[in-house]
Formats: sequence, C-alpha cells, structure tokens
Amino acid sequence: MPPSFHVLFTVNLFFPFLSCPNTLSSETGMDLDTWVSLHVQRHKERSVVLAQKMSVTSPDWKLRLAESNRTQVIVSQDGSGDFMTINEAVTNIPLHNTRRVVIRINSGVYREKVNIPKTMRFVTLVGNASDPPTITGNDTASTNSAPHVVGRRGEQAAALRISGTKAAFYSCSFYGSQDTLYDHKGLHYFNNCLIQGSVDFIFGYGTSLYENCYLNSVTKKVASVTAQKRSDSSIASGFSFKNCTVTGSGSIYLGRAWGDYSRVVFSYTFLDKIVLPQGWSDWGKTSRDRKVYYGEYKCSGGGANVTGRVTWARVLTDEEAMPFIGTYYIDGDSWLINPSL
Repeated sequence: MPPSFHVLFTVNLFFPFLSCPNTLSSETGMDLDTWVSLHVQRHKERSVVLAQKMSVTSPDWKLRLAESNRTQVIVSQDGSGDFMTINEAVTNIPLHNTRRVVIRINSGVYREKVNIPKTMRFVTLVGNASDPPTITGNDTASTNSAPHVVGRRGEQAAALRISGTKAAFYSCSFYGSQDTLYDHKGLHYFNNCLIQGSVDFIFGYGTSLYENCYLNSVTKKVASVTAQKRSDSSIASGFSFKNCTVTGSGSIYLGRAWGDYSRVVFSYTFLDKIVLPQGWSDWGKTSRDRKVYYGEYKCSGGGANVTGRVTWARVLTDEEAMPFIGTYYIDGDSWLINPSL
C-alpha cells in the first residue's frame, strides 16, 4: 500500500535566462562518459568549497527578493476564501510576477484545467494536508496540473505537464493511465510523490530528480515506467530516481528509449518483482543500444537482480552514480527552498 500523502505543490518558474545551461557544448565533442567524469569532478570541487564556507550555495537574488516579499490567497469552493476556483487565483497573478504568491487550496474536488504560464514566476500551490484537494479533468490527451490530480481511466491523458524550469513538487499525487506525468523540459524536483499509471507514465526530456517517490504500475500487460526523450548527445537531460519504490501490477520495464540518447538512473530504489529481468527496452531500435544511458545503483527487491539485464544497461560504480544522486544534479542549490510554509 502507498503511504499517506499530504499535499504541497511548489512551482518556481523563471525566465530562460535565469536557468542553468541545459546543453553540453557541441564544439567540444563531449561524449557521455566525459560528461559523467566532469560532473563527478564538479561535485568534488563543490564539496570542497562548501566545506570551506561551512554553508550551502545561497539562492539567486531574485528568488531571495521574492521570498522576502511573499503574499498569499485562499481558494475555497464555499466562498469563504479570496477565490472559488484555482484558475481565478492564478489569473490574478501578474505574468512577470516578482514576489512569492502562495495559493492555499481548501479541500474539495476542483474540476478545472490549471495552466500556470512559464513567465508567471514564484507561484506555490498548497493543499490542505489533512484532506487534500483534488484537481481533475476528463479530456483525453489533456493537460492538467494540480497537487492531487486524476486523469481519465484507461486512456492517454496527462495529469500534469511541466515545461517551466526550476519547479518542485512535494507530497503530490498524480493519477492516470498512459502518459500520466509529462516531464517535458527544464529542471524539476519531485519529493515524496505518488505517480500512478500504466504505459510510459513518466515521460519527456526534463532534467529531473525524483526522491522518495512511489511509482505504481496499474498495467495489465507489458509496459514501461519511463519513456525518456533525450534525442541528442549534447542535451544534458535525464531522469534520476533515488530512494524510490517501483511496484504495482503487470510486467514492466524500468524504461524504454523514446529518444536515441535516452537517460534514466535508479539508485537506492526498491524494485518489486514486476520488473522484467531485462530491465530496459530500446523500443525495437537496436541502434539505440550503444547510445542510451540506463543505470542502476544499489537497488533492492525482487526486480533488482541485474543478471538478466540487457547487455547495454549499466550497473553503476560509486563514481558513476555520484552525479545523479544529489540535488546538484538539477543545480538545486541555487533555487530549491524549504517547503515548510
């Protein structure tokens, strides 16, 4: 059984010029192994600097300014708050917002599609922890975003699409079938989240760290948890799962290559016996076998036996795993904030 979830949905959306580079220089001809070595070295150098300073890297000045000038509004369907719908609250925020706006959502079922434009920065959605709100839609191939979201049963529809960079999700639940969570692009952090689906239910080419998350398969056939779309060796995207749980029904691959250079890593994760011995799929395109980066590191459970894995999957060493297992993977030192509100 999955753990009990309370809700906190935090979004920090920045202009592109505020984000850290998302690509590797094509002029250097840098291959994947070089990229890994560089990140290992950068991590070591950063650790030395942090030890010397005895503090972590502080957030950028625009984020500090936004946090010092925060405000909040309340959404309640009974009319006791500032707004009765989430979209009304979002529409009230300026597009080029410079202050933290906390939208507190009271309990209830909100039947609406919520869209937060990427130029609308410093927005936080917070649900009632004791009785989380639900935001739901029933359009096939639709896009909804919310603390607790539900897609249409048995059909292809994204519960959440996240295309802005520097977005964090804490204790959120995402329910759907095929393509539940569209981790489209940008730097993202998911902590203590439940993500449920059947086929490719985490997909896209974001650069994302999933920590302490519960991935629940509801497929009745052979399917895949992830479909990562890194399509070029110069793109520094990929999904990293740390201290997660993979369980549910059916028979599943940990990932299949949507892009030729797809990249996914599972570390310290419990893999239930539903994970197929092969572990990974090239989606029927063998030319991808030498290009993808699929790795496992110190995982456990009935599906963690790597003896039957495809030959092109990797069992990572300590050094190889290091770049993927901390918030530095998403440059989090400069933008992740304490979610306690």
